[in-house]
Amino acid sequence: MLISLIKILLFVAIIAALIFGVELLMTEGEGLHLAVANWEFTLGPVQTLVAAALLLLTVWIVLKVLGLLIATLRFLAGDETAITRYFSRNRERRGFKALAEAFTALAAGEGSEAVSKASKAERLLRRPDLTNLIRAQAAEMTGDKTKAMEAYKKLLGDDRTRFVGVRGLMKQKLAEGDTDTALKLAEKAFVLKPRHSETSDTLLQLQAQKSNWKGARKTLGAKLKYGSVPRDLHKRRDAVLALADAEARIAAGDLDMANDEAIEAARLSPTLVPAAAMAARAYTAMGKPRNAVKVIKTAWMTEPHPDLAAAFAAIEPGETPAARISRFGNLLKLKPAHPESKMLLAELEIAAENFPAARKALGDLPETMPNARTLTLMAAIERGEGSDDTTVKAWLAKALTASRGPQWVCENCGHVHVGWTAICDNCDAFDTLSWKEAQKGGAVVDGTGMAMLPLIVGALEDKSEEPEPAEVDEPEADILDQTATEVEEVKEAEKVAN
Repeated sequence: MLISLIKILLFVAIIAALIFGVELLMTEGEGLHLAVANWEFTLGPVQTLVAAALLLLTVWIVLKVLGLLIATLRFLAGDETAITRYFSRNRERRGFKALAEAFTALAAGEGSEAVSKASKAERLLRRPDLTNLIRAQAAEMTGDKTKAMEAYKKLLGDDRTRFVGVRGLMKQKLAEGDTDTALKLAEKAFVLKPRHSETSDTLLQLQAQKSNWKGARKTLGAKLKYGSVPRDLHKRRDAVLALADAEARIAAGDLDMANDEAIEAARLSPTLVPAAAMAARAYTAMGKPRNAVKVIKTAWMTEPHPDLAAAFAAIEPGETPAARISRFGNLLKLKPAHPESKMLLAELEIAAENFPAARKALGDLPETMPNARTLTLMAAIERGEGSDDTTVKAWLAKALTASRGPQWVCENCGHVHVGWTAICDNCDAFDTLSWKEAQKGGAVVDGTGMAMLPLIVGALEDKSEEPEPAEVDEPEADILDQTATEVEEVKEAEKVAN
């Protein structure tokens, strides 16, 4: 504080002296007259400026010599490092100047200049913890991955910079596509700095990509503990991880643990559609239909979805079409105006061969929401009511070229998935799938027109080996077979035309 005050006062004094000198020169006009003892000097304006510059240089030299003299006296007094410190201060000033210039060059995108200045700063300061990071980032900027790797490895030897070195190497391995090594480095970086949000996100992403669901849930729990993830987001992502773990256990044949994980996922995030559907199937397999109904209704209130309808149908797989309509009424009344509720009721009425009721249930969806599903439903209704082949084919032709409707779309890359998954098949992003209509194109619905009407034929997605649904009456099956045949005929006609 005192030193800063002295510097400020000295600066003010110098400015005042300069102002006084300039004013004196302007007043005298002919120059400056100096009288020292019996000597008298007369200096012109230019000579006065030269004399002032020489005076400043002399003062600077005197101060330097005085500083060296003081350091020498201290050395003679027993301070063995006095002279070394005197010269080190000058070297440090030049070193920090070079370091500042390196930072400036790095910020300006001048990678080669930053490397040069960082090397100079390292020679002067001998502080690799300060300079290696700049050299690594500058090397990355210039595309020299080898030098960047070497610089990051040097940072590993210092406790103060070990985390930076590990993180830098992790990013290098990610850029190279070496996710196995990157995962190990991410784990090490997470141990060094568990509060670092970016590192923990990378670790969670890599663990999910490697299907290490247990490890990913531990990492997510640590993120919640250190406050790097909101509690509501933690619950959703924990549910996603539990659901992914349940799917993996189903594939491995561990159905009991899979059911527990699915129920846990639905508890953590009741509105997560895949979790609710799987939990409902788990409850159904465990002989707890009431729990299954409760889970489905909770999710349906937020987002009606075909997977929820399929899981609801699987609770009573052997019921008649009329009984199914009656039971589904309790579900449909929760969101009666939702398009999914209307399409579901239309499917159920078609299965019961009540085609006028199906048309009424579908309403104006074929006009306001003309997608493959609504248009195929109209084709089935027209066929069931005895319309001619031209009318049916017209609806089917529209269905082939129409939007697929809502699908599982990755928010990160826009890739369309046939079914929900925790990791995007295209960009490997975690928990980015949303149920919405794809912007362009989309995944073509597999199979024929019959695949677009899952509840009519009871073709429910089976992930837990539930009993097979009852077959529909023979006349209805004929209608669906004819509809499927019409779809294939139109497809073949389009191939020939192209």
